[in-house]
Amino acid sequence: QVQLVESGGGLAQAGGSLRLSCELSGGTYSSYAMAWFRHPPGPEREFVAAITWSGGNTLLADSVKGRFTFSRGNAKNTVYLQMNNLKPEDTAVYYCAADAQYYGSNRERYNYWGQGTQVTVSS
Repeated sequence: QVQLVESGGGLAQAGGSLRLSCELSGGTYSSYAMAWFRHPPGPEREFVAAITWSGGNTLLADSVKGRFTFSRGNAKNTVYLQMNNLKPEDTAVYYCAADAQYYGSNRERYNYWGQGTQVTVSS
């Protein structure tokens, strides 16, 4: 059973930075693409970033390009979302997701999800 544990959320001021981490454990496959989605108050859960198992390819939502960086640690099972120049509209619950077969922005294609971590950006 795959487990995803997120950490690093919290409160930041506009223009500030936070770094989210997500650690994957368990599972029967040797490699998983991973992603971050976020769920602001009201709207649906939206795509933020995705990364391949190797870490060689990443996708970023247009709303975070130039501000967020998605990377994978040397151990491969931990990923990091560095969020700079935060804006109040980045306020959301951020969810880590993983899948052994899919890499992309479609949330329906990810089979494994973490519990989420709250990010709040004050103006």
